[in-house]
Amino acid sequence: MKFVPDGSGCYALTTFDETVLYIGLATNLRRRMNDHLDDPRKTSPSPKGRAILFFWIETAETNKVERTWMNIHMQHEGRLPELNRAYSPTPT
Repeated sequence: MKFVPDGSGCYALTTFDETVLYIGLATNLRRRMNDHLDDPRKTSPSPKGRAILFFWIETAETNKVERTWMNIHMQHEGRLPELNRAYSPTPT
């Protein structure tokens, strides 16, 4: 956890085999990671597996990056990540 920055950015929660379960953005990545660790909906096993990896990119353009990642996921998988409930795409 000491490597996760306090800055804003985008992140993905994935299973051990890097199946993306959730894509999000945060004004404080470290705090957001802790929030997810305390959320049983994010730490419980899902049909695709359990979220155990936290990938991030520190950026001021969080909305743009998040939407790009969501668009890419939708193109590859045809649906939202398992734990996401909202999708607001931008043109690719």
